[in-house]
Amino acid sequence: MCRWRKVIVWAAAGCLSALITGTAALAAEITVASVAGPMPEVMGALVPMFEQASGHKVTIKFQGVPQIMNDLKEGADIDFLIAGEDVIGDLVKDGRIAADGSATVMRSRVAVAVRAGAPKPDISSADAFKAALMAAKSVAYSRGASGQHFATVIARLGLIDTLKPKTIIVQGKPVGEAVAAGEAEIGVQQLAELLPVPGIDLVGPLPGDLQKIIVYGAAVLAKAKEPAAAAALMKFLSSDAAVLVIKQKGMAPG
Repeated sequence: MCRWRKVIVWAAAGCLSALITGTAALAAEITVASVAGPMPEVMGALVPMFEQASGHKVTIKFQGVPQIMNDLKEGADIDFLIAGEDVIGDLVKDGRIAADGSATVMRSRVAVAVRAGAPKPDISSADAFKAALMAAKSVAYSRGASGQHFATVIARLGLIDTLKPKTIIVQGKPVGEAVAAGEAEIGVQQLAELLPVPGIDLVGPLPGDLQKIIVYGAAVLAKAKEPAAAAALMKFLSSDAAVLVIKQKGMAPG
């Protein structure tokens, strides 16, 4: 490693350690509830970094919003939450999160993929994307945040009836895996969910105003048992070290 790269690595490590200074001496166990989507991939990389820097232990569970809300209703021990901004906002209104206990941490775009080596369709404009969808033999998406948005795109483009017989709703695995296996010609999902899937080629993000930026927030629960450690995790997610990973995973920082 050349000298200037070593300096950058040492500086980043120093900044990360300084960020968590004082918390390692009082190591805590933090329970995190998170929506799924790209979060297993992104938080799977960030959590070990935070644990190493802080000395805290993080237990994270990835669930759907209904299950998370049910757990909160039943009084589950949750210190920290990662979810869509609308969910976070509702919980702030309900008093489950302090007004200053939440922040936007990541932003995600919706993208299009095809099987590796297949011709990439033109999706440079709404009209071009519509034509590509009409020409495709099959189109796959999920029931998650990206899929819910894509359903509105289909309606907006007037393609509900056209795509109905060739639509594949993917459940239990990334949409990219269905595309890689040849089950679908075109796949639509969050960029961060498509990136780690082998056997596919990214075509690009949804064009123009057909795009939707999916915003993820994080929050320290009002009844958190480890509020200080949870607050440290919140701070870490906006650190330079975390932002670098967030970008590498195909997302943008908050």
